Amino acid sequence: MIRELEEKGFFCFHEVIRDLTLEAKRNGDPNSIHSNPLAFVDDPFRFNLFLLESRLEHFRAGEDMDHKVVFYDRGLPDVLAYMKYFRQQYPDEFAAYCQEYKYDRVVVLPPWEDIYTQDEERLENFDQALEIHQELVRTYTEFQYSSVTVPKGTVEERASYIIEQVIPEL
Repeated sequence: MIRELEEKGFFCFHEVIRDLTLEAKRNGDPNSIHSNPLAFVDDPFRFNLFLLESRLEHFRAGEDMDHKVVFYDRGLPDVLAYMKYFRQQYPDEFAAYCQEYKYDRVVVLPPWEDIYTQDEERLENFDQALEIHQELVRTYTEFQYSSVTVPKGTVEERASYIIEQVIPEL
């Protein structure tokens, strides 16, 4: 979806967790299968802090850009949602960042079993993806976001839907 939005001329910040997960797996036990990338790291809190800081850097950079619209593959509240899903505590500071740095709109693409695949960075199975999705929706709701849920369709149809719903004046 991000690549399609980029092809349509929008600036998009890419997800940082995929690279972090690959790096963590390279440094962990490659024979161990986990749905949680934190299983591969020595310090899960530091991993999540780095992830939060990386997304905060994206947010701040996006605010400073001359683009009318900027898309982020993931947001700050995602870090908290995953931490809650994996039963990790987080400091009040994490929630404070989510309160202070608010996105204008949230676009949700629910897990879709027909196209869902696990790979080297997406470790969870489909049932886990559904549970994580529910935690993401709860977390964004806690931070008082309303969201646009994108229906199933081709990548082009979904990108067009996002553009029409999020930025109808274009």
